[in-house]
Amino acid sequence: MNTGPTLERFRRMLEMRHFDEACLEGVPGFEIHGELHTGIGQEAIGAGMAESLRPGDAVVSTHRNHYHALAKGVALRPLLAEIFEKETGLCRGRGGHMHPFDPATNFSATGIVGASLPVALGYAYAYRLRGTDDVAIGVTGDGGVNTGGFHETLNMAGAWKLPLVVLVENNLYGISVPIEAVSATATLAERAAAYGAWGRKVDGTDPDTVADAFAEAVTHARSGRGPALLEATCFRFRGHFEGDHDNYRPREEKQRIRRDHDPLTLYRAKLTAAGVADQATLDALAAQGKAAMAALLAEVRADAQPEAAGALRYRFVEEA
Repeated sequence: MNTGPTLERFRRMLEMRHFDEACLEGVPGFEIHGELHTGIGQEAIGAGMAESLRPGDAVVSTHRNHYHALAKGVALRPLLAEIFEKETGLCRGRGGHMHPFDPATNFSATGIVGASLPVALGYAYAYRLRGTDDVAIGVTGDGGVNTGGFHETLNMAGAWKLPLVVLVENNLYGISVPIEAVSATATLAERAAAYGAWGRKVDGTDPDTVADAFAEAVTHARSGRGPALLEATCFRFRGHFEGDHDNYRPREEKQRIRRDHDPLTLYRAKLTAAGVADQATLDALAAQGKAAMAALLAEVRADAQPEAAGALRYRFVEEA
């Protein structure tokens, strides 16, 4: 497709970065409990996948799920409220940052590594039974591709030619384990051939590259030709979770990643080189977006938390 740089993709990446920065503010004061996982440094993948998703499509994400939710169209306020454990959140504060669920947009996530893929497979099978052309997107990381669920999911999707796209965000580390230490293949995308699937590896720091490849993967799955496996390489700027000291990566490596591989910095240069916008315009967009997110965060912080007496409410089906 070879689409050129657009301001809309830059805006999406800005929104995603500002969203996770707002989430970080909830950690020091224990407004957010548990191991918060941010995707800072991986915004280009979320921005690149947004344009190919239809309302009927399903996205099943991981513990690092915020950008995929925003790409699927989950509303900012209830998502942020859920992460801050508020009664106004998507799941009334019961799901938290690792298990947001939005039936209105067919978005969900799970904190179990690799478990997103069998759930996405279920959606894909349902679409086949219903006779629709919707697709299911199962997101995982490089650590998730070494689980049995990855093999079983792609094998079944390939055997039955189900409309499934497996999106692998390869940030080179499964928590603290480097990918080259645990992968028998040079790339993860090349595993697609074993399942009769479409496969490709792309630079996940460029939203244009991701958008083109993701559109092709979705078109392949939507057309009835079976599953697709898209590996998008990227870099995680922070520890695996907030509280991870991240001592397994050398300081020089982390400094180089931030200096040379920030998707927002790289896309700024691309936009200005193409004459789409100048630095002043991009600075203004960034300032406006940051201010809007700060205002939203202030609203959410003022919302009520669930009452302790209702801790078990909504967890089980209740008969009328």
